[in-house]
Amino acid sequence: MASIKDIVFDSPHPASAARFWAQALDDYEIAPYDEEELSRLRSLGIDDPENDPTVPLVGTDGKLPRIFFQLVSEAKQVKNRVHLDLSTSDATAEVKRLRALGATVQAEREG
Repeated sequence: MASIKDIVFDSPHPASAARFWAQALDDYEIAPYDEEELSRLRSLGIDDPENDPTVPLVGTDGKLPRIFFQLVSEAKQVKNRVHLDLSTSDATAEVKRLRALGATVQAEREG
């Protein structure tokens, strides 16, 4: 039986998508850039982590799954194939908070 290890989203700008979700989700943060990772990026010609083609979010308590945002340069051709369902005790306040972070309400459902 398989289990989820990582969730990967395609993004035209992985760093900004990762920042949004790090703020939106409890217990997740952008994986820190240590000197080894910065050296790896520089070896690829990337001087600024803002231009990292793959940005991971990790659980602050070490929990899985990790969430990755990876660079795709082509324009979106079809509907996104991945989304996250969120749960909250105050939907109105949470929608307001997420919209302030840059989210757009696509649909509202009961339940």
